Amino acid sequence: MLTGLRLQNIALIDSLDLAFDQGFSVLTGETGAGKSILLDALDAVLGGMQASAAARLLRSGCDRALIEASFRVGASGQRWLERHQLDDGEPELVVSREWRRQDDRLSSRSRLNGVVVNRQQLLELRPLLIDLTVQGQTQQLARPGQQRRWLDRLGGAELESTLGDVRRSWLHWQRCRDALHQAESDRLQLEQQRDELEALLLELEQAALDDPEEIAQLELEQDRLVHGVRLLEGLSALIGRLQDGADQAPSVLDHLLACTHELQLMQAMDASLQPWTERCVDLEAGVQDLIRSLERYGTSLDSDPERLAVLQDRLSLLKRLERRHGQDLAALIQQRDALRERQEAGGSEDLLRRLQEQELAARADRDQHNASLTRCREAAAQQLQTDLMATLRPMGLANVRFEVKIEPVDPGDFGADSVCFLFSANPGQPMAPLVEVASGGEMSRFLLALKTSLAKVDGSSTLLFDEIDTGVSGRVSGAMADLLRTLSRHRQVFCVTHQPLVAAVADHHFRVSKDVSAGITRSRVSHLRDTQERQRELAELAGGDREEAQAYAASLLDQGAA
Repeated sequence: MLTGLRLQNIALIDSLDLAFDQGFSVLTGETGAGKSILLDALDAVLGGMQASAAARLLRSGCDRALIEASFRVGASGQRWLERHQLDDGEPELVVSREWRRQDDRLSSRSRLNGVVVNRQQLLELRPLLIDLTVQGQTQQLARPGQQRRWLDRLGGAELESTLGDVRRSWLHWQRCRDALHQAESDRLQLEQQRDELEALLLELEQAALDDPEEIAQLELEQDRLVHGVRLLEGLSALIGRLQDGADQAPSVLDHLLACTHELQLMQAMDASLQPWTERCVDLEAGVQDLIRSLERYGTSLDSDPERLAVLQDRLSLLKRLERRHGQDLAALIQQRDALRERQEAGGSEDLLRRLQEQELAARADRDQHNASLTRCREAAAQQLQTDLMATLRPMGLANVRFEVKIEPVDPGDFGADSVCFLFSANPGQPMAPLVEVASGGEMSRFLLALKTSLAKVDGSSTLLFDEIDTGVSGRVSGAMADLLRTLSRHRQVFCVTHQPLVAAVADHHFRVSKDVSAGITRSRVSHLRDTQERQRELAELAGGDREEAQAYAASLLDQGAA
């Protein structure tokens, strides 16, 4: 329920702080006094106005404005806050929107419990807080899918669960369909490129690709073959210096043997030299092992010109493949394997066949859930027809006929049904879409009856009605008043009204007035708690301060109290 509303510098209101309670509340006052400003403020604070439109609410001459609404949220609203991590543990939710004008630029910022939020979040939360109905709400009724969404709300938990299954099966079918379409497109492309791809696979197979590092290894072997003579010369010099000596100089081994012999003599005189002697012996053994490794390397050196020619041809082939296809050897091997796998798996035809089977299965599952949803909607439609007929007839529509027409349409995430409300208010008048044939007064009564039916299954938000009783007779407004009062036993209800019959049955009465002081116009809102205050206001609605109007107002209050 809405527990409070605070306004600063909004339209004709400089400052206002109102507290609300459960039950039925009415707002009355002369035309132009500012009654609808309160509803506009609630609409704006909950994301209903874009920045440019909401700018009209800013009081003239002011650079700052504020709307703050307090709500006691229901279970669905609480779940939404928890899901978005906006629940601060307090029993009330505070929604605010502030405007500031700076350098001829107007900006606004919205908050939930002090946390900045965007307009999309507010629009998600809004239906869980308020449900605003205005007289002649043809535009909302004509909005695509709106009548279907209302019917779905009446279907309760079973329809909601079935609708969830429909959405999941629709998304699954979409994914299968998209995969099939992609495969069909790929197959067409592959058919166009088949000769090219087959030639590529043949070329890669003939190249006998195996090792991604083959080029590096071949280049290493090529360098060894090309520089074989120089390598042998260097090897001979190395072994000579290590083993045989050079230029009449002793070899490295000769030096190490002499060093070992000398250390052994010294060790006989000083035993602490033993570790150094052992290290020198290890060095001698290491040099001998190095000589043997160099000799083995020497035997591997080969200046075979035939082997070099074969090797260079292979290198040329591999590098030509890389240049032609713009890929390195590893990528070419991967592409060759993919082409092999496609060929071994039966190619695109086998893949296409599997995807066709998956799409057919997903389509059948989608259609099955759609059929279940249609049955749920048909049951909800029968209940809605019964409820609305019973509600509309006492409101001056004795001959009303109403029907929910459900017709098949192309499937979507909402199912495969279109929903249209058909209406006839007079005998002999054929049934036609409600938005085309209902008058303003008939539309008002229909919307009230519809919202009453919705309230039976969905009690998550406060109901606000803006002059929906305009243009109806006194008897009809009395029936509407009874319906509003009955509705307020289960939901918090607000109504802007000019009908004394409606205002008289309210639990709470707010009067909106306008005064001019020092050339400045201001709107005031008074909570009429005293019976005499309410009687005077009802008399004004009934026709003025005459004695008959006062007596009529008193009788209405007595009936309302009864």
